[in-house]
Amino acid sequence: MGLAHMIYFYCDFRDSKKQHVVGLLASLLAQLSAKSDPCYNILSALYSECDSGSRQPSDDELIGCLEEMLNLEGQPPTYIIIDGLDECPGDSDQEYPRERVLEYVEKLVALHLPNVRICVTSRPEADIQDVLTSLASHAISLHDEQGQKKDIADYVRYVVYTDKKMRKWREEDKELVVETLSRKAGGM
Repeated sequence: MGLAHMIYFYCDFRDSKKQHVVGLLASLLAQLSAKSDPCYNILSALYSECDSGSRQPSDDELIGCLEEMLNLEGQPPTYIIIDGLDECPGDSDQEYPRERVLEYVEKLVALHLPNVRICVTSRPEADIQDVLTSLASHAISLHDEQGQKKDIADYVRYVVYTDKKMRKWREEDKELVVETLSRKAGGM
């Protein structure tokens, strides 16, 4: 057993499975069960309850399983990182994957588990800020930081000046690309 468990989930706009609470829960469960025999046993019990995998567990069963793992006595601190929450769709007509993930984060925080730390990263979208502001003990915004903007400009400049095709461009065209992309990057 290590000094801490870190479990990570990236909400990827290119993969619909990584935009929903089920994907988040499944990933966190798999990671924790790989790090701890007692966590593995909890997941194994859920697998058995689901007829050895012949039926999908419900969201509530997955949530219960994760909560049971996080409540285990004698486990090291667990750090949960949910990265790119803004990558989850927030305004779909049929369902709101981002809203469901935010609801789950709220439930997780409400458990007040002393050994669990949660870090959520996102662009400053209004719905996300509305929920996370009331939950956060610490908030850090990099979007308006000069260092962040400089890092983006430096990266764009590096790519423009080292790419084989772009190196042949006129100097003013390269600088226009660097200036435009850096200005419109929005902290990303």
